[in-house]
Amino acid sequence: MIVRFNLNGATVFIDANPGERLVHILRRRYNLLGSREGCLSGRCGACTVLFNGSPIPSCIVPVFQVQDGTIVTIEGFRSEEDYADIERGFLEAGVTTCGFCDAGKILTAHAILQAYPRPSKDEIKDMFGGNVCRCTNIDDLVAGVKNASNIRRKRYHAK
Repeated sequence: MIVRFNLNGATVFIDANPGERLVHILRRRYNLLGSREGCLSGRCGACTVLFNGSPIPSCIVPVFQVQDGTIVTIEGFRSEEDYADIERGFLEAGVTTCGFCDAGKILTAHAILQAYPRPSKDEIKDMFGGNVCRCTNIDDLVAGVKNASNIRRKRYHAK
């Protein structure tokens, strides 16, 4: 099956088994290694990508489901201004990044800030419910997202 989708700003066509997992396509065919194979059941967040703007676990998504959609991986997101806000917010809060769960933490933080410009602690914790992280505690993540929210608001209002 030929599947067409936008990947990090470029239209791509791939001949794949329709049931092949998106995480495998990204890693094996495009060498995009930021989405990790963790649980392979959609519960840990290590394989997170943005699909049409929303974070999804790419390990449980068959490639046919992204037909004509837009995928942004952590590699693609790093080139956006919004990434810098999150990176700085996390740094100021002491959020550690081991590299394994970065895609889940960063892309989920972005989704939180898109949905809630001034997120509450409960909203942040709720949205991070699909991420399993052993290198960062939830209180640091909450502080990091709140910092990023402040940074982003200042950047938007400065324009």
